[in-house]
Amino acid sequence: MMGVSPFLMCVIILVALALAGLPIALSMIGASVFYLFAAGLDPGTAAEQILNGLYNSYVLLAVPLFILAADLMNTGSLTDRLLKFCLMLVGRFRGGLGHVNVVSNIIFAGMSGSAIADAVGIGRIIIGMMTRGGKYPVAYAAAITASAAIIGPIIPPSIPMVIYALVSNASIGYLFLGGVVPGLLLGLAFMVMNAVISRRRNYPVEPPVKLREVPRATFEAIPALLLPVVLLVGIYGGVMTPTEGAAAAAAYALFAAAVIYRAITPRQLYEVLLSSGKATTSVGMLIAGALAFNYVVTAENIPVSVQHFIQGFHLSQVGFLLLVNAILLILGCLLEGTTILLIIVPIFIPTVNALGIDTVHFGVVVVVNIMIGLVTPPFGLLLFIVANMTRQPLSAIVRECVPFILAAIAMLAVITFVPETVLWLPRLMGYKG
Repeated sequence: MMGVSPFLMCVIILVALALAGLPIALSMIGASVFYLFAAGLDPGTAAEQILNGLYNSYVLLAVPLFILAADLMNTGSLTDRLLKFCLMLVGRFRGGLGHVNVVSNIIFAGMSGSAIADAVGIGRIIIGMMTRGGKYPVAYAAAITASAAIIGPIIPPSIPMVIYALVSNASIGYLFLGGVVPGLLLGLAFMVMNAVISRRRNYPVEPPVKLREVPRATFEAIPALLLPVVLLVGIYGGVMTPTEGAAAAAAYALFAAAVIYRAITPRQLYEVLLSSGKATTSVGMLIAGALAFNYVVTAENIPVSVQHFIQGFHLSQVGFLLLVNAILLILGCLLEGTTILLIIVPIFIPTVNALGIDTVHFGVVVVVNIMIGLVTPPFGLLLFIVANMTRQPLSAIVRECVPFILAAIAMLAVITFVPETVLWLPRLMGYKG
């Protein structure tokens, strides 16, 4: 096409391939190779960017290890024991099983780093508990399960934060710390919303756990509860890096499942390794495609152009963050979170630095936005997962999700306008940003 720039043609081809059903990772690679041909550059540059990015990034090793840790915990019955412990803590309140759902996700968040792993691992069990005997509508149980699962990647460890660190050069350790308070605030907001809805609809109160059963339930949960302690103490005590912490988390999860609980067979271990390998390959392909496409974006000087464009509006830090929130909330309805992190977010980083916005604060704001996208229609991935679990119409689950989405957006506003909600804990641990 005469007069059309190679970059515009690259974008058109990317969109066309994606709409034709080709995986987004392969679409990005194909479009990038076309750009290199059209711009008269060496097409082998795409392979060079992918290989250098994947094999020279030590931080990326954390991704498969956190995926493996989550899969081991789901298979090794740690989830069952955590749910019993949470039932003991908050089951006695109105809408108690809804509270159990949220609290178990908060605890599980300290182990997996993946919203999907949390929804699948906890979801099947807690949805069954909530709907047994008609205690809660199935759509409501599915909605609160999907909503609570987004807490997972906000509280450390977090796979999206690892990927954000890759594109922004922010400290993974301080990003992890920055997510603690926002994650807890989000959990509190969901529990308040569940309490209001439960009182209005007169959802049941669970019978209190007998006092003599408390020590046993606590004792059985201790090995599982120790995992986030081992991880965080190891990282922030200076014993290991976040990547080494991911390896320690996977090793501890295997030890707990195989030795302490004796709940995993060699056959199950093989299936866990296979499942984790498939999930890692999927993420790895997305990263590979993004590395190739990011070279195209950089070659076209897109980040600097966006920076100059935004500077023309003379936005303040808050104004820029509000603009980014609006863009990411809209994109979250349409795109997968990893794609947003790898393609869209790097375009904003030069402007973030130019405006003096803290990259740790910005990273947590970005991750919260992307997590909200997982429960917003039409393409919220968690909505499809819980709909498949429960065989409920997607529209019914979305309707029940609306109060939790609004609560999540309210918490997003809090962490956007009050950076100390993110930065207080990192600064307490020595962060100078």
